[in-house]
Amino acid sequence: MSQVIHFISIGGSAMHNLALALQQQGCTITGSDDEIYEPSRSRLQQHGLLPSETGWFPDKITAQLDAVIVGMHARKDNPELVKAMELGLPIYSYPEFMYQQSRQKQRVVIAGSHGKTTITALILHVLKYHKRKFDYLVGEQIEGFETMAQLTPDAPIIILEGDEYPSSPIDARPKFLHYQPHIALISGIAWDHVNIYPTWDEYVDAFELLAEAMPKAGILIFDESDDMLDVIGQKERTDITKIPYLPHPATIVNGQTVLLTKKGSKVPVQIFGQHNLKNIAGAMTLCDRIGITEEQFYEAIPTFKNVALRLEKLAESDQRIIYRDFAHSPAKVEATTEAVKHQYSDRKLMAVVELHTFSSLNKAFLEQYKGTLEAADAGVVYVDKKALEGNPDAITANEVLLGFDKPGLSVLTTPDELQSFLTKHHNSADVLLLMSSGDFGGLNLKALVN
Repeated sequence: MSQVIHFISIGGSAMHNLALALQQQGCTITGSDDEIYEPSRSRLQQHGLLPSETGWFPDKITAQLDAVIVGMHARKDNPELVKAMELGLPIYSYPEFMYQQSRQKQRVVIAGSHGKTTITALILHVLKYHKRKFDYLVGEQIEGFETMAQLTPDAPIIILEGDEYPSSPIDARPKFLHYQPHIALISGIAWDHVNIYPTWDEYVDAFELLAEAMPKAGILIFDESDDMLDVIGQKERTDITKIPYLPHPATIVNGQTVLLTKKGSKVPVQIFGQHNLKNIAGAMTLCDRIGITEEQFYEAIPTFKNVALRLEKLAESDQRIIYRDFAHSPAKVEATTEAVKHQYSDRKLMAVVELHTFSSLNKAFLEQYKGTLEAADAGVVYVDKKALEGNPDAITANEVLLGFDKPGLSVLTTPDELQSFLTKHHNSADVLLLMSSGDFGGLNLKALVN
């Protein structure tokens, strides 16, 4: 695979990983971007792929290129993209390119509003544990894997985390529609990304299209407890096999979650919560279809560590525990809060959630958060003042209180305010759960942990 490939917007999370994976396979890689953040910057630099200067340079686009891969960060009028189109070069979004490179492989796609990264990571962990050959694309850096993507000529199977975001600035189709999976797993549907899917129906349509686009003799695996998925799973398609799953049976022994197997044995795992028991069941159902037996799955699973920022334990003492989680959408906030409360049912839980995504700062969307913090003994919502300034339609503290409908909820708007609130009330909760895909406006976590 000695192609010459140029990346427009090489600094993206998936983009830079694909660039590294292709370089490992002997491709000549060039790239551009107008801003590159860590860890992409260091990783590109380490492999000699960091552009010498930021910005867009049409002279990098020549007829000698075998392909141009364009990321979502670029715009339609990007000068490099415009020139590539003028020259008639093959232009791909990264999901399109992944498909082109894996046409001869068995393609497995994990999709869903929540749980897809964890399920993908579980499957990759089990396959690696049993020394299977496989390629992959996953949305986060996971333990034991150098890159988030791998493409090799000889792996018979590829495991793809598929998301519903648009593919590229010139292709509005959801990324996962490009993969044409032989096996698809959908972990759950909960409305998100209102800037892309303004209505619930439009959001659900994307997942229906994924199920409908599967080739004949495909396998669709889905969470039976999700009402919407049950509807999709029961749709008339006699030429595909549908396999529903439910949360894996488990119990808690001395504060650790233990899986209960059909044969009566107990398998300790390092993750917890009902949502993770669903993730384990989904991964196990899928692994069964790609030649991993239940015994092999149970052998590998105790050493699986959670994906970064998924129920990550920041600190623990005899009196207190602090967790941090990536949860930000309503379904994730609710599942994560319930999981921590269930794991520590005899302790007081304070749950803190930051609203900072386009969806969560949308007035019409706020009501989706109703009841999501119900399992917590105390709730705090943080909305950074900077995110609201200059916006005439900005949400108000009162609208947040109405949206969450949580008695005694505190709404805070500056990191200092949040820091002093948590410090002042640290004796009123034994377990502190911080949920955000951001950083709470620069909250000093070190001081908080101390």
